[in-house]
Amino acid sequence: MARYINITLEQRGVTCKALLHDDVAPRTASAVWDALPISGQVFHGKYARNEIYNLVPSFAPAEPGPENTTVTPIPGDVCYFTFTSNDLKTPSHGYEADSGTDTVTTIVDLAVFYGRNNLLLNGDTGWVPGNVFATIVEGLDEMAAACQDIWMGGARGETLTYSRVE
Repeated sequence: MARYINITLEQRGVTCKALLHDDVAPRTASAVWDALPISGQVFHGKYARNEIYNLVPSFAPAEPGPENTTVTPIPGDVCYFTFTSNDLKTPSHGYEADSGTDTVTTIVDLAVFYGRNNLLLNGDTGWVPGNVFATIVEGLDEMAAACQDIWMGGARGETLTYSRVE
């Protein structure tokens, strides 16, 4: 039976629906499904181009590892990435520093790709493959317009939420 998630930009009141890829990314799809709902501050892609994402603490009992990976996501792809807190401490990333601790933690990046010509290449680290665990099947045009508004108008105060469609 197919499973779906809603992806919502809370402040902008825009939601799209995505089909989980239980067939080609079963570990990632299950890890995300089991953790829902997930919310966090939205960011717009700096390197990948047409991408919004949030960064949340690791939530899976075991990281799913690579499956159904890409470095060239297409419009409607929903991807899962993991980073360590050290990966994101570089000045080029611009995220707030943690509370002065040297503890290394795992951070999950859940990303929505809304336009063409994306390339997951980071100047500091090289290729950054992501697990494509879902595809938007309804509402991509509306979500893309809201994502463009984040790009041009700013992300401050906006929350990106992933939730189950029951």
